[in-house]
Amino acid sequence: MHTVVTALGWVGAVLCLAAYLLVSTGRWQASSGRYQLANVVSGVLMGTIAAVGGVWPSAVTNAVWAVVGLITCLALLRTRHRRSAARPAPAVVADARPRRTTAAQPSGAKGNDWTVRVADRRAHDVDAA
Repeated sequence: MHTVVTALGWVGAVLCLAAYLLVSTGRWQASSGRYQLANVVSGVLMGTIAAVGGVWPSAVTNAVWAVVGLITCLALLRTRHRRSAARPAPAVVADARPRRTTAAQPSGAKGNDWTVRVADRRAHDVDAA
């Protein structure tokens, strides 16, 4: 059991250092979710090995480190949720093109129903002017 806890502590240490390296070189942003998640996981793993070993200052520090990362992750998720909720739904644009129908036209009708209405409207506009 002690070997497993030690291995997990080393995984936490490597994860913490890798995340720090990625932020320091500009590959990750300190405000990114993956960096904060790496902080949570590494804090829990290193805090666990410190607590098992009775090194309480390190255990408490790592626990606080993990809690801060968790709070930041939750804030990032809330912000992402608010942005997606505030984003307007995509507008549905109706197709304004006239549809061809297979129904027989009444005798004397020219064009489909849409073109007849447009022609009637134009004639009305001309009469009104």
